Amino acid sequence: MSVFLLPVKTVSHLESLMSKYWWGSSNNRTKGVSWFSWRRLCRSKNSGGIGFRNLRDYNLSLLGKQGWRLLLYEDSLVGRIYKARYFSNGNFLTVEIGPNPSFIWRSVFESQRLVRDGARRRIGSGVSTPVLNVHWLVSDVNPCVISRHPVLAHSTVSQLMHIDRKQWDLEVLHDLFEARDMS
Repeated sequence: MSVFLLPVKTVSHLESLMSKYWWGSSNNRTKGVSWFSWRRLCRSKNSGGIGFRNLRDYNLSLLGKQGWRLLLYEDSLVGRIYKARYFSNGNFLTVEIGPNPSFIWRSVFESQRLVRDGARRRIGSGVSTPVLNVHWLVSDVNPCVISRHPVLAHSTVSQLMHIDRKQWDLEVLHDLFEARDMS
């Protein structure tokens, strides 16, 4: 599951078998009663479920881990091979599927949106992080800056900080950003 994207039909069949095992009786002649839907059983315990894994989501998360490794370890052997073959001019988050992809690459690529939605850029000094169009805010709804002041178009995050210390320049922030981006 961490290398190949399982077909939806296979996942449904596996979940069906798990459900039958869970709700089945020890007597082979009776089917048993499904007291709750499989979807409800897959909810977390805090949300009223039992915490079973949704196999499709689990499969995508394991594939996402491979995508995350391609992002972090571009110099590994696998990273160099995939970079040379599929994204020589970018990274895992910016690549398109490409011509004639292998089944493994198609599988890992399927998790790209999941990784992109969850990834956040670590600011550090902020010198290499553009203010716009990069996921660096804490917000889960929209981690990109939505303020559109003309100055921000070619600015980096370091230009929003005091030069002599690692603190935000609040005057600059109030002048350039909407309240949503400052919180």
